[in-house]
Amino acid sequence: MTDVEVAETNFLCQKFQELDKRKEAVIKSITEQEKMTAELQKAIDECVEMQKLEDLYLPFRPKRRTRASVAKENGLEPLAQKMLSLHFPDMMKVAESFINEKVPDVEAALSGARDIIAEQISEKAEIREELRSYYGRSGILETKVVKGKEEEGENYSNYFNFSSPISKMPSHRVLAILRAVDEKVLSVKVSVDDAIALKIISRNFYKGKKFPERELFSQIELAEEDAYKRLLDPSIENETLKVAKERADLEAVKVFGDNLRQLLLAPPVGQKRTLAIDPGFRTGCKVVCLDAQGTLLHHDVIMPHPPINQKMEAMRKIMEMVEKYNIEVIAIGNGTASRETEAFIRRLTFDHPVKIYSVSEDGASIYSASETAREEFPEYDVTVRGAVSIGRRLMDPLAELVKIDPKSLGVGQYQHDVDQT
Repeated sequence: MTDVEVAETNFLCQKFQELDKRKEAVIKSITEQEKMTAELQKAIDECVEMQKLEDLYLPFRPKRRTRASVAKENGLEPLAQKMLSLHFPDMMKVAESFINEKVPDVEAALSGARDIIAEQISEKAEIREELRSYYGRSGILETKVVKGKEEEGENYSNYFNFSSPISKMPSHRVLAILRAVDEKVLSVKVSVDDAIALKIISRNFYKGKKFPERELFSQIELAEEDAYKRLLDPSIENETLKVAKERADLEAVKVFGDNLRQLLLAPPVGQKRTLAIDPGFRTGCKVVCLDAQGTLLHHDVIMPHPPINQKMEAMRKIMEMVEKYNIEVIAIGNGTASRETEAFIRRLTFDHPVKIYSVSEDGASIYSASETAREEFPEYDVTVRGAVSIGRRLMDPLAELVKIDPKSLGVGQYQHDVDQT
């Protein structure tokens, strides 16, 4: 197996171990409620997806107080069961017999029964599974700017009034939108065709059964609409966004991995005597000289840029260092004042050929303040350590960059937003 296959196998192994633990907890809970059946046990044993397991457990999960639980407390469960028999000729008359001090009239009795039916519909595993698939396949992700956040959220202006099929959205777009939602700049909604969603509910709920009574049919229809709008739509929408986020995370990590590989395996210049510069304006440019093995030989600061403008002094120092330490390559960090420093260095004439490179300094400041850097250079401050890191990156990127937390290397796509584990 390749390293990628080993990593994927390990990832799936952990997921199935988590699934097994959850199965044990679910089976224990249902068994303690004395509601376990052979059919349910078989469905749980054969389940290979966490979401499907949670769907099976949903009707048995301990609940907070809901409209359905209140209706049950008011004695309306038998009425709901009669309605669910789908043959109830004297519905209105029987509903009258459920009137009590907490259920003032027939409409209150029917409303409570509908609440119980709506909850049962929302907990049906087949309905949730098909709706989840429909939302993932056909859902349209819509975003709107939160009122009053237009200026604060200017970075997200492309998404102020945006819609796109969620199944086709690229990873970076999903992560950008969800970051804006977290920052309270955008509101997000996954929209589907309500008529199709209701058809999915009806098809799985009736399973081909016929309604002899029109009045009963209209009550069940109201319960289905309530189940969809109040219970299923918000729940499945959240699940759809969660799945989109997980998919975006995996894609972002893959992009990050590809970019990181290219960065780490960038061709090294090899064992060359190197002068490295960490450029800056106000505080000057930190300069270090390294031997062919990357050992620090000398460090200094030059001030060729405003506001100091000691160009002549800087030229003299650089030319002396290049000659004294027989420098073969110059590495210039690509941060603040990089272009100006490179233009300054290229105007100099040396007594032997010297190649000049621009080097990414992402993460150099992280390294320079790290324990690794303190162990390597206990007697030098962070500015010297940062310049040494820039020079060594040119000599051997792999050996130097492995010292830095990967997400600080600037090669990822929203790498701080993805699930860090």
